[in-house]
Amino acid sequence: MGKLCWVYLVLLLLSFGFCLNSQEDSHPDVYIVTLKQAPSAHYFEKELTRHKGFNNGSASEKLSSLYKPRHELFPLLCRHLNNSRSHQRSSYISRVHDSLLRSALGGEKYLKLYSYHYLINGFSVLITLQQADKLSRRGEVANVVLDFSVRTATTYTPEFLGLSSGAWSQEGGYGTAGEGIVIGFIDTGIDPTHSSFADDVSDHPYPVPDHFSGICEVTRDFPSGSCNRKLVGARHFAASAITRGIFNSSQDYASPFDGDGHGTHTASIAAGNHGIPVVVAGNYFGNASGMAPRSHIAVYKALYKSFGGFAADVVAAIDQAAQDGVDIISLSITPNRRPPGIATFFNPIDMALLSAVKSGIFVVQAAGNTGPSPKSMSSFSPWIFTVGAASHDRTYANSVVLGNNVTIPGVGLAPGTDMNEMYTLISAVHALSNEEATLANNMYVSECQDSSDLYGELIQGNLLICSYSIRFVLGLSTVERALQTAKNLSAAGVVFYMDPFVIGFQINPTPLSMPGIIIPSTNDSKILLQYYNSSLERDGSTGNIVRFGAVASISGGLKANYSISAPKVMYYSARGPDPEDSFLDIADITKPNLVAPGNSIWAAWSSLGTDSVEFQGESFAMMSGTSMAAPHIAGLAALIKQKFPQFSPAAIASALSTTASLYDKNGGPIMAQRAYANPDLNQSPATPFDMGSGFVNATSALDPGLIFDTTYEEYMSFLCGINGSSPAVLNYTGQNCQLYNSTIAAVDLNLPSISISKLNQSKTVERSVKNIAGNEMYKVSWTTPTGVWMTVTPTRFFINMGEKQVLTITFNATANDSVPSFGQIGLLGDRGHNLNIPLSVIVKVSYNMTNG
Repeated sequence: MGKLCWVYLVLLLLSFGFCLNSQEDSHPDVYIVTLKQAPSAHYFEKELTRHKGFNNGSASEKLSSLYKPRHELFPLLCRHLNNSRSHQRSSYISRVHDSLLRSALGGEKYLKLYSYHYLINGFSVLITLQQADKLSRRGEVANVVLDFSVRTATTYTPEFLGLSSGAWSQEGGYGTAGEGIVIGFIDTGIDPTHSSFADDVSDHPYPVPDHFSGICEVTRDFPSGSCNRKLVGARHFAASAITRGIFNSSQDYASPFDGDGHGTHTASIAAGNHGIPVVVAGNYFGNASGMAPRSHIAVYKALYKSFGGFAADVVAAIDQAAQDGVDIISLSITPNRRPPGIATFFNPIDMALLSAVKSGIFVVQAAGNTGPSPKSMSSFSPWIFTVGAASHDRTYANSVVLGNNVTIPGVGLAPGTDMNEMYTLISAVHALSNEEATLANNMYVSECQDSSDLYGELIQGNLLICSYSIRFVLGLSTVERALQTAKNLSAAGVVFYMDPFVIGFQINPTPLSMPGIIIPSTNDSKILLQYYNSSLERDGSTGNIVRFGAVASISGGLKANYSISAPKVMYYSARGPDPEDSFLDIADITKPNLVAPGNSIWAAWSSLGTDSVEFQGESFAMMSGTSMAAPHIAGLAALIKQKFPQFSPAAIASALSTTASLYDKNGGPIMAQRAYANPDLNQSPATPFDMGSGFVNATSALDPGLIFDTTYEEYMSFLCGINGSSPAVLNYTGQNCQLYNSTIAAVDLNLPSISISKLNQSKTVERSVKNIAGNEMYKVSWTTPTGVWMTVTPTRFFINMGEKQVLTITFNATANDSVPSFGQIGLLGDRGHNLNIPLSVIVKVSYNMTNG
């Protein structure tokens, strides 16, 4: 069908008027259409837990589906359509979609991209605005939404989290940690050749997860044998991007292969093999391990280097992951904007994830890198476990020691110079091979990008000074090219100073293949340049430099330091309170749920990864962001799921949340950075809007004692309780709110936290806990938010294994203000279990303003 499909698509897309001067209303776009009929997962909830073992053939043959590689726009789309249709012909729901489109649009041109039938009943289709309007008026159609874009938001963290001596050792060691659990990653793909994903790294063979039924695509850049018993599934989804004409097959790869690096990084954080050597720029930085090193990985590539991704492709990936039987879904992605409409929860991605949770899948998502402003949260719904980013206590400190005994700190994963020797400093602008010609043709010569501009004999054996300008931030100039210049000229090392126009830019440790340092502070850079310029000796008559008097040595930044206070919430980590809608009204839901290591994380890197130019060609990279924090939790959730296979997603969330720590490693309160510029000088104690329940405690999460559970029906009752939400609920779930006898407010969801956006005089809420450990006596204590008087009953209770206990919490406002205040409820058991429930109250009204 290849040639026919090519001709069909060319004619079809041309008939749509794919031209720059097409009218706005007739220009086609991708729409996500949901129907009122419930999806198949709602009818077959047990499907995900059926055993679908492999019977014959090798691991790669069992997990592979032979697709011929193609690399141009229309063949790519043909393959997407043929692949989906080959599985859909037997699907009743898919036939309903096709029939509806034919009936509603008659002989008009359209292109169906995906049929969603497992978690939501709907499809994505390339149509015009008029055609979308026709579909929206059909009785079977619940909702028509314009597709929207999304974006991507460790050697030591297992030790910092106490896994080696705690969670791993208590459950049999790293050799079995997470075994049998499948984590699905919706990201930029994976590099299957990386040793972090091999299945032959130990004498203990990986089992085949018999509840997983996914496949492994085979293409030219993802050949047969790429999957194994560790990497058990791999697909890619790009139909929405391809129809827009922005898919670059040579850069984005029409396969599960990771041309970016982000997806390889996140997968290895959660589930990378244990004990993989980290070697970058020829330097050894220890051995890497995922949080659940024996977990299995399934990859659903829906994000790409050149453009990010689109909701239509992400929803298709989520739907497929659930149908394949993953246990956990990890999303290090967030929407580019807040979803419009009655509430942020009502968007195709979150509603598909609600159905995934109903099917028993734990869903973890990055909070977003839009902090530190309030209400900057990019993950909204209570059924999604939202993770913010915190630091850990490992740093790589580098410094340059000047001849005047001044030491300037900097960054750079680099060796140092001989500390017993001082080296002459030579600025690139003072070492030009032909000053007039060079300055005329290259005004950026100070950035050291071309060795032909510089006089080698002057630089040989000395330290070359280069400027780090905005062009490095934009990728127009690179550290690698400057290092190559220094090597070509036989320099002893390189010192980068920060251009004064680069204000507030945060530089992560950068690998340098020779002695070097980057001074990130503009003030420290001025100190360096003042010393350098004041040490120059010039000819009195000509002004020419006759002697370079400044000297220095570089200490090097290869040795890790573990002395800093940690964790602390990073400035970029998105903050609560949780915005309920695009008007920034506040939902009574605590976000983030907690924080995890997300700053300066070593993890696997794709061999062709381009997301970070500093690590191109390396097999590991150090990255920062909530994207790195989320897979830490995905991996730890796999450990919990392994120990408690009967746990619901809400129970896993409860175990992680109630056991989180409120203190740093020195016993002080966890701090939160409050500013982008000079973040360590602008910090204060973290609140639940910064860190949720606190910093994850991996060992305690495996023994929580009590759990707070929340059911799908309660989430539905909550959604139905939002004013005017009945049509949206029906649109996305196919369920009528009239089926629910009563609705509940967000504050009444049985979550392990309490958030009240407006306390009008008084409010009573209840929480129910279930004992999953032995019989135990608990004592209840609490810290009251400022401006509030509160009580909790009972103050003591004895609870047997398997029993439930209801806690009644009453809040009374004692002040009139809108300043957020915070507190906590503690449950202390006599067998060592200690649970924390964070409290937040924003607006307090202590009396009736009208009658008062």
